[in-house]
Amino acid sequence: MQVVSNAREMIAGMTPDLKLGEYVFCAAGDRDWAVLNPLAMFREAEGVSLILERGVAEAAGFPVVAPMALITLNVYSALDGVGLTAAVATALANGGIACNMVAALNHDHVFVPADRADEAVAILRALQDAANAP
Repeated sequence: MQVVSNAREMIAGMTPDLKLGEYVFCAAGDRDWAVLNPLAMFREAEGVSLILERGVAEAAGFPVVAPMALITLNVYSALDGVGLTAAVATALANGGIACNMVAALNHDHVFVPADRADEAVAILRALQDAANAP
């Protein structure tokens, strides 16, 4: 595993991968969120935010307002790398696609509206191709 921190190298190696399923961002409230097996959680001043698989969220009675698709960027980007998030968000914004970025230890993950997932992947692949061009 080679961790990269240079913006061009991160973009050139990102290899976006659309995951199966849809996800929902939810406020846990006073629920025992751990039993919901969230994909991710974050403690905010207002409470715990969860990212749940859509079916889990629906079964638990959460409202499904904006179902999202998950695109994993398969480059091993350094936590202190600069430019990947900005490049991805800008490319998607230029295509009129909202995104929510989640950085984990090994990879960055992009949540986009589920109905625009294929378009988002195409934009990210074009961005990667441009970074690999001579």
